[in-house]
Amino acid sequence: MSQRILIVDDEQDIVALLKYNLEKEGYKCFTAFNGEEAVSKAKKENPDLVLMDIMMPVMDGIEACRQIRSIENLSNTFIVFLTARGEEYSEIAGFDAGADDYITKPIKPRVLTSRVKAILGRSKEDKKEDKLELGDLIVNRNTFDVSIGTHKLVLPKKEFELLYLLGSKPDKVFTRETILDKVWGLDVSVVDRTIDVHIRKIREKIGDHRIRTVKGVGYKFVL
Repeated sequence: MSQRILIVDDEQDIVALLKYNLEKEGYKCFTAFNGEEAVSKAKKENPDLVLMDIMMPVMDGIEACRQIRSIENLSNTFIVFLTARGEEYSEIAGFDAGADDYITKPIKPRVLTSRVKAILGRSKEDKKEDKLELGDLIVNRNTFDVSIGTHKLVLPKKEFELLYLLGSKPDKVFTRETILDKVWGLDVSVVDRTIDVHIRKIREKIGDHRIRTVKGVGYKFVL
C-alpha cells in the first residue's frame, strides 16, 4: 500500500511540482493550500507525512502543525516544514510546534524525495515488542503512548523517540551527538537547540525531575 503524503503550500505551482515528483516515486499525494485546509485534509486522509509551508493565508503552518499534533489518531504522522524561512528562530518555532523535520527552500526535487524517503523509512523500522516501566512512568513502544499512573499521554513521534532513548538506560548520559544520531539521524540537519526544545516539551508533560541536564555533555533519565 502506498504511503500517503499531504502537500500544503499556498503557491499552486510548488504544490503541483512536489505532487508530480512524489507521485513518480509511488506515493499517494493529497493537497491543501492553507493551514486550515491542511488540518481538515489531515483529519480526512490520515497521511503518513505532512509536507507543509509556514507562511500561508487563513492559518499559518505553525498553527496548523499544532492543531494536527492535537489529533490523537495523527500522533504518528510525520510533519515536515518546507519553507523559505531559514532563520533559526523560525526553525525552533517549527520544532516547538511538533514538527519532525525542517527543510529550507530552494531544494532540488531529487534531494527532497531522498529526504522524504529517509523520513518515511524510519516508520518502517521494526517496533520492539516491549515497554519501559520507569517507576510510575510507562513508555509503550507497541502503542507509542506514555502513561503516568492512570493518566495517558500521546507524544509527537520525535518526543516519544527521545524519551524512549533516554529511558532505555536510566542514569546513562546520552551526548547530544548520540541523541541527534539515534533520534534524528545523521542525514537530517537540525540546529543544536532542537534537542533542548524537545526536552523542555517532554518535561512539561512528565515532570522536570525525570530528565537531568548534564552541562556540556547531554541528558540522562533518572528514576
